[in-house]
Amino acid sequence: MPGSASPAADLGGPLTTTIDDGVAVLRFDDGKVNVLSHAAIDAFELALDRAAAEARAVCIVGREGKLSAGFDLAIMTGEPDGAVRLVSRGAELLMRLYVHPQPVIVAVTGHALAAGALLVLACDVRIGADVPAKIGLNETSIGMPLPQFAVELARDRLTRTALARATLAAEVYDPAGAVEAGYLDRVVPADEVVATAVAEANRLGGYRAGAYARTKELLRRATVDRVEAGAVADIAQFTVEAST
Repeated sequence: MPGSASPAADLGGPLTTTIDDGVAVLRFDDGKVNVLSHAAIDAFELALDRAAAEARAVCIVGREGKLSAGFDLAIMTGEPDGAVRLVSRGAELLMRLYVHPQPVIVAVTGHALAAGALLVLACDVRIGADVPAKIGLNETSIGMPLPQFAVELARDRLTRTALARATLAAEVYDPAGAVEAGYLDRVVPADEVVATAVAEANRLGGYRAGAYARTKELLRRATVDRVEAGAVADIAQFTVEAST
C-alpha cells in the first residue's frame, strides 16, 4: 500500500528506486553522464510500474552535477537502425512519463541536455540546483533534428518567447535562464535540491489521486495522442547528419 514506512530499494543498474513514505525516489546514476540507454529506459519503465503499485508520487533525482546527457551517443552515432530504435523507445518512455497519473517531480542536479532536457520537460514540477549547469535542446547544433515528440514537449512546456530559440537555435541555458525559458519551475541551493523535490512530491502526493490523474490526462492526452498518431512516420525520417 502507498505510504510504506519501510523503504525498499532496487539494487544495481543505472537507476535505483526507493519507496519512502509514499514517494518513489528514482535515483539516476550510471557512474558517468547518465545517458538514456536501453538499460536506463528499461529501468525507468520498471520504476514507473513499481511507483504505480506502491507509491503516491514519483521523484526523479540525478547524480551530482548531472541529470542526463541525453540518448547514448555511442548508439546515436552508430548504425541508423540503432539510433531510430533508441529514439523510438525514448519517445515511448517520455510520453508515458508525461501522462503518468501520479505527481512526477524532478531534482535537476546539474546538466540536462538533449533527451535529458526532454526528461525535465516531461515532469510535472522541475526543481533545479543552483550550479553551473547547461540545460537545453542542443540537437540542431550537432546535426540531429528534433523529432515530433520533442517539439511537442517543448511547445507545451516552454514559454512562447523562448520556443524558437530553444529548438531551432539550440539555445542552452544556465539554471536561472532555464526558469525564464520554462525548463525549470525554480532554482534552489544545490544542497537543498533533492530535499525540496522530495518534499514537493510528498505535498502533491497528498492530493486525491483520481483528481490529480484526471486533470493531468485532460491537460496532456491530446499532445500524447498527436505524437503517437505521427510516431511511425516521424521516427522513420529521423537521421543524424554527418559533420562536414
